[in-house]
Amino acid sequence: MSHPVSSSTASGQQPRHRLVDTPGGRIHLVEQGSGPLVLMVHGFPESWYSWRHQLPVIAAAGYHAVAIDVRGYGRSSKPVEREAYGMLAHVADNVAVVKALGAESAVIVGHDWGSPIAANTALLRPDLFTAVALLSVPYAPRGGDLPPTDVFARLGAAEEFYIQYFQEPGRAEAEIEPDVRSWLAGFYAGASGEVKPSADGPRFFAPAGGRLCDRFPREPLPAWLTEEDLDFYAGEFERGGLTGPLNRYRNIDRDWVDLAAWDGAPITQPSLFIGGEHDGPTVWMADAIKAYPTTLPRLVSSHILEGCGHWVQQERADEVGALLVDWLRALPGGPGQR
Repeated sequence: MSHPVSSSTASGQQPRHRLVDTPGGRIHLVEQGSGPLVLMVHGFPESWYSWRHQLPVIAAAGYHAVAIDVRGYGRSSKPVEREAYGMLAHVADNVAVVKALGAESAVIVGHDWGSPIAANTALLRPDLFTAVALLSVPYAPRGGDLPPTDVFARLGAAEEFYIQYFQEPGRAEAEIEPDVRSWLAGFYAGASGEVKPSADGPRFFAPAGGRLCDRFPREPLPAWLTEEDLDFYAGEFERGGLTGPLNRYRNIDRDWVDLAAWDGAPITQPSLFIGGEHDGPTVWMADAIKAYPTTLPRLVSSHILEGCGHWVQQERADEVGALLVDWLRALPGGPGQR
């Protein structure tokens, strides 16, 4: 069942908002266009709005473009239990959205945390998700002999890698919530391709005894992020809080256990990767990209955008939109194959 939440009547290529029921509650989505379903999944700390540039482009190319608010974000449900944000729950949400929209299959696209969510959705449900595009975070199959938090705890010596810093409930919330807007501005700018590296140390490591934001840049907003964009993001988190989004990080060890049956498993559907030259995960996970012939055996193409940072679909909106459409049109059964 779906529940319209927009007072205006959607028609043609105009976007509309909708709530759909899932086993975990509800998922808010924004949809535009008609045709084969393309489901877009955002990362941290973002929302459906991070796909604002690609929604009309993909819709105009002949697709039903849909961007969701991941559980914990925006108008989607925000379960209280930390365990409700495990990877399997996110996969179930994506499956429920496709079924609620009446589609028999979908292409899934993910950025940042949305990339592993999209990857695992395609991995676990290849019957429903026919292709996957991964932005900024390369695909790395579940593996290793140690839980992820043990691995991250060894990084940075006395300093804390941001994923480890986010593990303790309430700690990051206490840093962020007194001034959500300023914190977001620093986080976005710090991972942007326009901002120079910090002279004080690695940007996304908290200094010993300090806060993550101590190393955020104190510069004007990057060109791709307007004051109005920042207002939108800040408003979403001021209303909904940060605990749900941060709980995604707090389930990484549980995911490692839950996905043990898929240890080392490749994704066999057609795939695409887009990363930024100056993006942390693109650099840190270079070995994962080198492994793509094994882990993504049907990779169509891989693109590293020169001078770009982490927020690829916002920093290089037109280029990413064109890459996605070209890839979509080449997939079997899409508008480009008619």
